[in-house]
Amino acid sequence: MTSDLIYGFGFAILATIISAFGALFFKYTSRLANKNILNLLKNHFLYLGFFFYGISALIYVFALKFGDLSTIYPIAGLNYVWVSLLSIKFLKEKMNDLKWLGIIMILIGILFVGYGA
Repeated sequence: MTSDLIYGFGFAILATIISAFGALFFKYTSRLANKNILNLLKNHFLYLGFFFYGISALIYVFALKFGDLSTIYPIAGLNYVWVSLLSIKFLKEKMNDLKWLGIIMILIGILFVGYGA
């Protein structure tokens, strides 16, 4: 694995972590959402979600500079891992065995793609 690819993976991983926080803020937004769109637009969590997703996208574009799309893009699967962990920590959501198995399978898949590069 080249040093460029390591940078690409690192930036892609960072992008997924930041993106997961965007999803968390959208969840906070949804808790306060009602049928009035103007109230939704006044919700600061909505804008934090957009901000984190935007920063994540910029970092991800930068990550793609260091490797092939087919190699870097599967790292985006880590979003599911980070969102699950953040949901446990901040939203007090529960994980069952099937969800944990899914996370393990995602991690194995990412390892296959990384070592296949």
